[in-house]
Amino acid sequence: MTDSTFPAIVENQAGFTEVSEVLDWLTAEVARFKEQLASTGAVLFRGFPVSSPEDFDAFSAAFGYGDFTYKESLSNAVRINFTPRVFTANEAPPEVEIFLHHEMAQTPLSPEKLFFCCLSAAEEGGATPLCRSDWLYAAFRERHPEWARQFAELGLKYKIQMPAQADADSGQGRSWCSTLSVETVDEAEQRLRTLGYSWRWEEDGSLITTTPVMPAVKQLPDGSESFYNQVLAAHLGWKPVGEDKEEPLTFGDDSAIPGEALVELDRLSKDFVLPLDWQEGDVALVDNHRVMHGRYPFTGSRKRSVVVCLARDV
Repeated sequence: MTDSTFPAIVENQAGFTEVSEVLDWLTAEVARFKEQLASTGAVLFRGFPVSSPEDFDAFSAAFGYGDFTYKESLSNAVRINFTPRVFTANEAPPEVEIFLHHEMAQTPLSPEKLFFCCLSAAEEGGATPLCRSDWLYAAFRERHPEWARQFAELGLKYKIQMPAQADADSGQGRSWCSTLSVETVDEAEQRLRTLGYSWRWEEDGSLITTTPVMPAVKQLPDGSESFYNQVLAAHLGWKPVGEDKEEPLTFGDDSAIPGEALVELDRLSKDFVLPLDWQEGDVALVDNHRVMHGRYPFTGSRKRSVVVCLARDV
C-alpha cells in the first residue's frame, strides 16, 4: 500500500526570489494545495525563499487556517517561541529520537494541520519521518482484527508526569504551570477538572495526570480510519510514571495493552514511513489526523533548526 504522491511535492518552478511574490501566488493557488493535502496527507514546498520565522509565519498564514497557539495546547514538550504562531518543533537533545506520533493526540486539544519549516538542516541525520496512519491501521486491522477492535472500542488513557520546574534535558520537560497555562495549584486543578482529567501531586511538587478516555482511531472525511494516538511514542519513548513506575499508556478501561500488539505496530509502521530529509527553506504542510511524524537523531556542529506552526480548520 504505497503511493508515489506521498508527500506531494511543489517546487518553485516560477523562480520566486521574494516572499511577497510567493504570498501572492499562494493566495491564488491555496485551494489546489488543500485538495492535494486531503488526498495525500502531506505537501512539501521546496525551493521557495523562506529563510526566517517571519517568512514562515506569513507563508503558513496565507492558507487561511485558524490559529492554534502553543500556549493554549496541553503539550508538555519544551519549545521556544519566535512569533506568536511559530515555535521550535522540539528542544529535545539531538541524540534523542522522537518517535512517531500525532501532534497532541494524547490531549483533548489538538491541531488539525501542522506546518514545518527547515531554517537550518542538520549536518547529518535529523530527518522527520512521516507515516500514513490510515495505511498503518488498515494493515494492522487486516492482520490483527482483534487487537484493532480493542483499540477502536476501548480507546486509551495516558498518564503523564509534569515537573514542578521545567527540565530542559527532557523532550517532555515542560512544567505543569507552563503546560496548563496556570500559576497556582488551585488553577491547575480547576483546569484539569474541566477537561475531565484525574490527577495526584507528588512530594517533589510534580503533577501526575491521567486523561479521560481518548480515542485511538479517528474516522476521516473520506471514510477511512486513522490510528490517531500516541501509542508508538508512548511505547518506545515515554518513561514509567511515579515512584511505582506505572505504565504511561493503557486501554481506556485501564487494562494493559498486549506487548505483542505494541511490538507488531512498531514493526508494521516501518513499512509506511517516508523520511523527510530537510533542505533549507523547505515547508511541509501535514494533515495531523492522517499522518504521524517524528524526529531522527542528528549530529554535527551546525544547529538543526526546524520550526512549526499549528493550525485548526475554520
